[in-house]
Amino acid sequence: MAMGNARRRLFALTGALALALTTLAAAPAQAAPGIPAVDEVSGTRNIEHLANVPKQAPFDNVDAFGTDIAFTDDHAIVGNYNGFVVYDISKPKKPRIVSQVLCPGSQNDVSVSNDLLFLSTDSSRSDNSCASASQPATEKNSWEGIKIFDISDLANPKYVAAVETKCGSHTHTLVPGKTGRDVYLYVSSYSPRAEFPDCTPPHDLISVVKVPVRNPAAAAVVNEPVLFPDGANPGTPGTFPNPYVTATSGCHDITAYPSKDLAAGACMGDGVLFDISDREHPRVIEQVQDDTNFAFWHSATFNNEGTKVVFTDELGGGGQPACTPAIGAVRGADAIYDIRGRGDHRNLEFASYFKIPREQAPTENCVAHNGSLIPVKGRDIMVQAWYQGGISVWDFTDSAHPKELGYWERGPVSDTELIVGGSWSAYYYNGHIYSSDIQKGLDVFALHDPRTASAKSVRMDELNAQTQGRYRG
Repeated sequence: MAMGNARRRLFALTGALALALTTLAAAPAQAAPGIPAVDEVSGTRNIEHLANVPKQAPFDNVDAFGTDIAFTDDHAIVGNYNGFVVYDISKPKKPRIVSQVLCPGSQNDVSVSNDLLFLSTDSSRSDNSCASASQPATEKNSWEGIKIFDISDLANPKYVAAVETKCGSHTHTLVPGKTGRDVYLYVSSYSPRAEFPDCTPPHDLISVVKVPVRNPAAAAVVNEPVLFPDGANPGTPGTFPNPYVTATSGCHDITAYPSKDLAAGACMGDGVLFDISDREHPRVIEQVQDDTNFAFWHSATFNNEGTKVVFTDELGGGGQPACTPAIGAVRGADAIYDIRGRGDHRNLEFASYFKIPREQAPTENCVAHNGSLIPVKGRDIMVQAWYQGGISVWDFTDSAHPKELGYWERGPVSDTELIVGGSWSAYYYNGHIYSSDIQKGLDVFALHDPRTASAKSVRMDELNAQTQGRYRG
């Protein structure tokens, strides 16, 4: 989600962007025929809803958003604006909460590596503890960054250390070191302001945090590479043909493919490829923009061969009704790019867009969001969250002609006002789809489709969706 500090029912964009999107997304007072009613379920027969575990106190209020998911063995760990929740998913039809850690600090993006858990804090806090209070970023002693936990006992996670990073940590990407002695976190953050002492413009960098596996308390920032020394997208607020393009001041998210020494960055107004052969010194080798249709480059997913990237456009910051006829089929969508060339001469070549083909209600925030590959042999298929647009399974094997294979969604949280909700992340893990719903908690699904049957034989003992591994030899 693009606005880590927002804790309001309706996310407010600023200035011309807010006015333009509100006007373009204008819809009838009542949802069109075929849109599910409040909490009504709709979907295709090949996706079966197996279970839901509602949010529990102290994570059950409307502003305590459920966020991203990481997996370790038979457990799912779900971030929440108030901390994180550990679920036992050994019985997918009967998931249960193992522990909850209260540690406020939006948006609490999570990743895992063996017995370590990493948590992103992207709201200005009084200190780096889990007992911190909100504090203005204009104060020099305010803190944002990465927290590290020992999860060797998942029933009792222990706070180990913290690392402050410039502009906080909206998201982070775990990249294993090449020797096994260290792991690296590529920390993405943005939205600098001159009055923020630890987040001043131009914020055209990421933070590289090195974590010694045997001594995680020694974790530290080892590099802050400038990604755009020759300039990035200046944005096009209020201008034709696309008044929504966000100026680049950092990155929103990065997905790494460590075995290929490659990463893809979604950096607000820019999409980039990195060479990460030197883990401490990632280098930008390709940079693309789409000022016609993309507003906010949000996330990236490689195909299994590492020959394609799916970028998402989070038009409206995740808090607006961007799945309407007025917005259309190519904004707030996915863009598929083929990777051409080799080494430093690799290029991103646009192939097509994909967006869910269902109209959503004017009270539903809906836009492309987090997803992962389904490890299908010989095909490029992924599952993806669309907030209140639900989850979608789609095939991009033919880059120019993607198609949806199935979907599942709930009706709006409300039919009278926009309350932010829906699936934040939808990932495939060891035979099932897991979705973190902002308001409803953890959902589990079974996928019954002969086109994805081969994925059931792929087993993993860990998954961070932004750290891709090769599924097939």
